[in-house]
Amino acid sequence: MTGYVIAGVALLLALAVVAYDRWYTARTIRQLDEMLTAAMNGSFSEQNFDESRLSALESRLARYLTASALSERNVREQKDQISALISDISHQTKTPVANLQLYAQLLSEQPLTPQGKDCATAISAQAEKLQTLIEALVKTSRLETGILALHPQPSEITRVVERAAAQYAPKAAERDIALTLGAHSGSAVFDPKWTEEAVCNLLDNAVKYTPAGGAVTVEVRNFELFSAIRVSDTGPGISEVEQAKIFGRFYRAPGAYQADGVGIGLYLTRQIAEKQGGYVKVESTPGKGSAFSLYIPRET
Repeated sequence: MTGYVIAGVALLLALAVVAYDRWYTARTIRQLDEMLTAAMNGSFSEQNFDESRLSALESRLARYLTASALSERNVREQKDQISALISDISHQTKTPVANLQLYAQLLSEQPLTPQGKDCATAISAQAEKLQTLIEALVKTSRLETGILALHPQPSEITRVVERAAAQYAPKAAERDIALTLGAHSGSAVFDPKWTEEAVCNLLDNAVKYTPAGGAVTVEVRNFELFSAIRVSDTGPGISEVEQAKIFGRFYRAPGAYQADGVGIGLYLTRQIAEKQGGYVKVESTPGKGSAFSLYIPRET
């Protein structure tokens, strides 16, 4: 009889241990779930959780989430500071650069010696270059820090390509370059404003480096997963070694210093492509021209 009692007590104790273990496990999981939910909602605070009631695992998770929340706040604060700095730089430099351009124009209208006129022209050109550099830096910084976000949406590529080509048609004609718009119909998922910016960067390079009498062609090629906006030219071409470097920020190929530019257009184009799930590809042979293709996804 005593044996049965002992066995019964042992069984009850075993059941109690199992029940407690299940309760403890369920409580721990529930507590972890509450922590993760609070973290995802952005409302996690270490003050809301009593460490004396937490298991070692819960305590470590609480410390991790606290550190993550602090890190996220620091990132947000840094982005806000960068945004303010960029705005200040853009605002503070806009008026001085505009004044430089105005004074250079007024100076060029005065009776000057040939050397003086050359100096006035150089001042105007450098002021314009400085303005272009500032604008490019502001755009790049805002994209890199996430201050400016792209908003890809299903759109027709046709209008983007036509607008970009129209902007560079006068410059191409001035340089005696034939700018041709090939087949350019198609649809994809992209941010129209920033994609047009990227295409303009490609066209700017093509027109800039193609010699007089050359040709620049813009066309769209549609594939199963991507649509490619292709800008080809009959310029000097790019060596295979340089092709791996030209997308770096401020990088300019050895022969590129004869033309105006700051070496940020292709870098910005790649940033725009990657931020909407695409990429940029270059095909070039020295002496035979280059072709840059901006690939953008056809579906999200």
